[in-house]
Amino acid sequence: MREITFVCYPRCTTCKKAEKWLADKDIAVKVRDIKEDNPSCAELRLWHEKSGLPLKRFFNTSGLKYKELGLKDKLAGMSADEQYELLSTDGMLVKRPLLVMEDKVLVGFKEQEWQDCFQG
Repeated sequence: MREITFVCYPRCTTCKKAEKWLADKDIAVKVRDIKEDNPSCAELRLWHEKSGLPLKRFFNTSGLKYKELGLKDKLAGMSADEQYELLSTDGMLVKRPLLVMEDKVLVGFKEQEWQDCFQG
């Protein structure tokens, strides 16, 4: 059985929906609170590579911290290394939930995407 880590913020309603979805499907996960245990640069780099998504998708663009820092206008001018470094400083900057598996990473909760992932 492969280990799956569910990286979430317990007070986030989307994370709660995703957690319920996993429970309803009897998918066992190790839960990691992103605010208490923020991902490191190395983890973020690996997860980004596994996801196949643009790095911008890892940012919680609707979060207060993102808006406070004015990242909408700054990200384009930052290198990938600078973006990983920034994301690693505060879990509230990271899009959630993240479902981290051996061979792939899902970012955000899109039910159809998660469904497809577990059917294959």
